[in-house]
Amino acid sequence: MTSILVPIIIILAVLLVLIVLVQKSKGGGLAAGFQSSNQIMGAPKTADFLEKATWGIMSGIAVLCILCTVTTHKAVAEQNSALQAGAVESAMSTPENVETAPAETPAEAPAAE
Repeated sequence: MTSILVPIIIILAVLLVLIVLVQKSKGGGLAAGFQSSNQIMGAPKTADFLEKATWGIMSGIAVLCILCTVTTHKAVAEQNSALQAGAVESAMSTPENVETAPAETPAEAPAAE
């Protein structure tokens, strides 16, 4: 799931940057060059659309980031519980047909003369 969400988040982030750069700021920004064309072509509501698109994309990124975190946390928790269950099972299960070898006694060292 994360492999699907992360590219979508990256695409939305790039789109958000582009929309923010096009918007008119207090100093004019990049939108200053497009302002006269908006008036000529008759699109006075462009600023409203860009503002709503900014909020929508920002909300989408926030929701997808939270969803990505939740799914990643669940996957890690499931993986950890599976590893712990496997470790407990392997520690508790001992084969019945395995004989234990007697401990080897160390060879005696020669006496010092």
